[in-house]
Amino acid sequence: MKALQGVEGRVEWAQRPSPVCDVGQIRIRVAAAGLNRADLLQRAGLYPPPPGASDILGLECSGIVSEVGAGSAWQVGDRVCALLAGGGMAEEVVVDARHALPVPDGLSLVEAAAIPEVYATAWLNLFQLGGLKPGEKVLLHAGASGVGSAAIQLCKAFGSPCWVSVGSAERLAYCEALGAQGGVMRGETLQSLRDFGPFDLILDPVGGEYAALNLQLLALDGRWLLIGLMGGREASFDLGLMLAKRVQLTGSTLRSRDEQFKADLLADLGQQVWPLFTEGRLNPQLAKTFAAADANAAFDELATNQVAGKLVLRIDDSLS
Repeated sequence: MKALQGVEGRVEWAQRPSPVCDVGQIRIRVAAAGLNRADLLQRAGLYPPPPGASDILGLECSGIVSEVGAGSAWQVGDRVCALLAGGGMAEEVVVDARHALPVPDGLSLVEAAAIPEVYATAWLNLFQLGGLKPGEKVLLHAGASGVGSAAIQLCKAFGSPCWVSVGSAERLAYCEALGAQGGVMRGETLQSLRDFGPFDLILDPVGGEYAALNLQLLALDGRWLLIGLMGGREASFDLGLMLAKRVQLTGSTLRSRDEQFKADLLADLGQQVWPLFTEGRLNPQLAKTFAAADANAAFDELATNQVAGKLVLRIDDSLS
């Protein structure tokens, strides 16, 4: 099969052996795969896959089930999307059957490729780890990103007002159209976020340079969910203030979680979140798609940090 791999800061298609479909797994003929910042890091050689995971790029995909291992309730021909530790940007992928969900009614396969990773990340951190309750105030850094776009919609759907930090006026308008109450641009002083706080929960893919500010902005018993280090891995902040506010700081990654953890997360998503797509209350926020031959252009566009929503690589247009 053809599969996409990172080579010296670029990506290229290569011939790779087809994976074996074992007990409890399904084989998916891939229609499309979503792009994520983790793919950029892996392309650059900075984010190797967890032990035992495929080194092929792609943490989410959609497609058609083409083979079913023993012990799975899926059927050949089912339309699915899947959360992966790697391997999605290939003509086919084998995945734990519990890590796939049906394509929501009304969505195309291309749209469905844009939802597993970002909605799983947003749901895990806002609700499972962050314990977000209706009415609590949320701050989302990088609010126009794929995860940010999902988080805004989930906050709105479950009754928690949210604000954002973003890189431009256009991206702020995009977030407000999705349901954010407001926010600030990074070119302005981020201290103006004080006008909207204090916040009960901050979802932070930036880290480093935002750490001290986050602590100032959090409310008593606030939760700070750190999911990335776009702003650096080192920080200085007042531990006394953290103690006085009883702040909970949680470092969170999803890719390296074990199979059962991901299965439980996907089961919760299927029950709590997936019906909202059919109801029209959630949307994949597909910004742009790229043909498989244009994979390098897709990665380069994501690297600009100017994308509002999600980019998707179309692997097999005959399935769409």
